[in-house]
Amino acid sequence: MIDSHTHLDACAEPNDELVAAARAAGVTRMLTVGTDERSNRTALAAAEAFPEVFAAVGRHPNNAQGFGDAELADLRELAQHPRCRAIGETGLDDFRDYCPRPDQEHAFRAQIELAREVGRPLVIHTRAAEEDTIAMLREHAAGVTVILHCFSMPEHVDACIAEDWWFSFAGNVTYPKNSDLARAAARVPADRLLVETDAPYLTPQAVRRHRNQPAFVAHTAAFVAQLRDMTTDELDTLVTANAAALFGW
Repeated sequence: MIDSHTHLDACAEPNDELVAAARAAGVTRMLTVGTDERSNRTALAAAEAFPEVFAAVGRHPNNAQGFGDAELADLRELAQHPRCRAIGETGLDDFRDYCPRPDQEHAFRAQIELAREVGRPLVIHTRAAEEDTIAMLREHAAGVTVILHCFSMPEHVDACIAEDWWFSFAGNVTYPKNSDLARAAARVPADRLLVETDAPYLTPQAVRRHRNQPAFVAHTAAFVAQLRDMTTDELDTLVTANAAALFGW
């Protein structure tokens, strides 16, 4: 099993406990994702420390204020690390008023180009800005491998399928109120499917009273498997192979 998107440094437990619990749950690979200068470095440090862990480096749209040449150069340097397997997360977020939209867009475009330059997949965050995110990707990201992390825009699933983007489903797909998202998870292309935790956020319904962690990806995987009329082992084999092809780990 894999966790295609987590934030180890934001979890309450120490990394060694998180990785040990994930290992016990059958998680053999996880991508811990940076969102700013500090977390990019802690992600790479975790990837150096544990064979199961790889890193993504990026600047989250809520942390994109003042993003410029120096910040891009820093990301470019970090992207050369052998344990870095993706750029991001980046994108647009109009849900929280943490960063001016022009700064978000500038950082987004720069990271699209960086992903193209270094030949890494691009991890997308979008919240309350779905149509603009899709438009920017269509305009700027041709030829870039795009991962729609925590896919949460089922009304746009057909448009995203048509673009051949990747879909990563988190614990929110298991929530009873998200039946439209569950229907989307049932029909996205098998060769573009991933599962994730986005830990410590979006704990799956079965363990929702707990703070999320990578080990809990098994609950999301089991739910998605049922949606797709597969066994959990079949889903495990599928997403493990998909992630290996995508991230080269």
